Amino acid sequence: MNSLLSRRQMLAHASTGFGMAALAGLMQAESPVNRAKRFAPKARSVIFCYMSGGVSHLDSFDPKPLLEKYAGQPMPVEVKKTQFNNNGTVQPAHWAFHRHGQSGMPVSELFPHMATLADEICVIRSMTAKFSEHAQGNFFMHSGFPFLGYPSAGAWASYGLGTESRDLPGYIVLQSGDATVPHGGVGVFSNGFLPAQHQASIIKADAEEAVKNIRSRQPRARQRRQLDFISDMDHRFASMAQHDVHVDAAIANYEMAWRMQSAVPELCDISGETEATKKLYGMDGPDDTRTAYARQCLLARRLVERGVRFVELSCLPQKLGGKQAANPWDQHGEIKKGHANMAYQVDQPIAALVKDLKSRGLLDSTLVIWAGEFGRTPFAQGTDGRDHNPYGFTIWMAGGGIKPGHIYGATDDFGYDAIENVCTVYDMWATVLHLMGIDHEQLTYRFSGRDLRLTDVHGNVLRDVIA
Repeated sequence: MNSLLSRRQMLAHASTGFGMAALAGLMQAESPVNRAKRFAPKARSVIFCYMSGGVSHLDSFDPKPLLEKYAGQPMPVEVKKTQFNNNGTVQPAHWAFHRHGQSGMPVSELFPHMATLADEICVIRSMTAKFSEHAQGNFFMHSGFPFLGYPSAGAWASYGLGTESRDLPGYIVLQSGDATVPHGGVGVFSNGFLPAQHQASIIKADAEEAVKNIRSRQPRARQRRQLDFISDMDHRFASMAQHDVHVDAAIANYEMAWRMQSAVPELCDISGETEATKKLYGMDGPDDTRTAYARQCLLARRLVERGVRFVELSCLPQKLGGKQAANPWDQHGEIKKGHANMAYQVDQPIAALVKDLKSRGLLDSTLVIWAGEFGRTPFAQGTDGRDHNPYGFTIWMAGGGIKPGHIYGATDDFGYDAIENVCTVYDMWATVLHLMGIDHEQLTYRFSGRDLRLTDVHGNVLRDVIA
């Protein structure tokens, strides 16, 4: 018989347990004791429509007539280093812009359905990012840091507010069809150093089994007895470990997985949705990328109805020889063709999501965010593409306390640099947390001797975009 004691057991039994008491104090210093004070929220949930790859703001929400004047000529201002440095001449928008709604908001013909949301959305034209490479850009846009190991915004929202659903986790990423994780991998959706129950749960909206092994392979009564036994053993261990937050998180995940066995199949069963609703989202067409993305949008609405705190949607790759799977908006060539394909996929479903939320009285409490990791250059890459541009690009928000039919910030006359009300990723997440009733400076977690937060040591709430 092995009589060796673990370090925890030694600390617990030697010197009448004072060693374990000291360890508990150290562990407590690393635990989530520094949660932010909450105030009255405007938004209860967030739906993040992430356009991985970088949408051209110049072809969508930020018209620049001067590009027509200089079309085919070298850029008349200094050109900064680009991702590939294959810089061509000035390239005007590939789609005409028209004004829409009572606000008169200009939206290009690339997004005819989103154009009907002109009086619902707040367009931020002065977003900036620090990185022009996809993986770093994806990490930065999600977590405020350009590399692995830091919690994504969804994990922070789950940690700060929890979930209002007993049977579903607080942070869910939806996929469908051939959708893949953006460059950077699943770490983009990580809980980082936060307890494990706050990591994203990936649900494949149209798969036979939406979550791997979600279906019980044995009678539920037997499975329940096994889980009860495991839970009892885990709780005994947790008690010995002075309720280590990681052990507690593992126990919470076991129990959530049990409840998800019934909740997830019910969530993904849309047979009870009306044909009119399915048609609104664009599910009445062929079985293609739009239909797949539309299912995600519909499930996003069903998730916030069930109290899930943060939902992220995933774009599908284009059928272009298997290229651009992880970053499908990334057109370094043939941008007109590539952007048209992607707009077909997401335009109607996203517009329908916002309209459906509003018709059900959910838009006021749901913040919808549309964004990618950066924009595109006003000059061509080669002859007919656009390179990455983190210096000034566009995102939009709707619902959840956002000022509707409003434009905030501006880029220069070429759409190259943000010059008015310059906005950072930190500002964006500070504003989102504020709308959810949290002071971004107070939502922290003690890790490695420092109180870390989503906005690092930066960020200001964008008061002018709040209704």
